[in-house]
Formats: sequence, C-alpha cells, structure tokens
Amino acid sequence: QVQLVESGGGLVQAGGSLRLSCAASGRTFSMYGMGWFRRAPGKEREFVAGINWSGSSTYYADSVKGRFTISRDNAKNTVYLQMNSLKPADTAVYYCAARPNTYSSDPGGYRYWGQGTQVTVSS
Repeated sequence: QVQLVESGGGLVQAGGSLRLSCAASGRTFSMYGMGWFRRAPGKEREFVAGINWSGSSTYYADSVKGRFTISRDNAKNTVYLQMNSLKPADTAVYYCAARPNTYSSDPGGYRYWGQGTQVTVSS
C-alpha cells in the first residue's frame, strides 16, 4: 500500500515557476514508477511527466517538454515536478500517481493516486 500526498501548488504569474512535491508513504516507494498528471476545468485528465523506479528514465508530454522536470529522491520517498516558464494553459489540478517499476502515459496502469494540488497561472 502506498499513500501519496502532493504539495507545492499555488498561484503564480505567467513565466513564473513552481515546484510540486509528492510524498509517499511505505517502504516500497523505490519499486514504483511515478507519473504526474493534470486535469484542467472541463478537460480530460492528461499525462504530464513520468519517471522510472530509479530515476534513470523520464518522459514528458510535448506540451511541457523543456519547461518541466520530473525527479525523485528515493531516500526521501518523494517525487518532484519542477515547473518553469509557466503558462495560463498549465492551470490545472496536478496529481501524482504510482505504478510498479516504470511510468506510463496511460493513467489506467497506475495503482495509487494522490488527492491533487491546484496550480493556477495568471496572465
């Protein structure tokens, strides 16, 4: 069993930065691939970024590539999403999720989800 708690969301102006954190409970965190997803008002949930169990492999949605960076610290049971050059289109609730071994852009493969953290980017 893994419990995930996101933090770090907030209100920021366009062009600004935020760093989201996702703290995981349980001693098996290092066995899980992690993903960040987001859901904007009136839109479907979409994949943002993923990282494998060791942190050696990452993957990004085209919409955030070059602006967002996913990383993890297995000693701290935490995965991060550094978001730079934020745009109003990045406004959404951001969720972290865990699945065995590696990441996937398909939300259906994730076993555990956090409650989400709101990110609002003003123009």
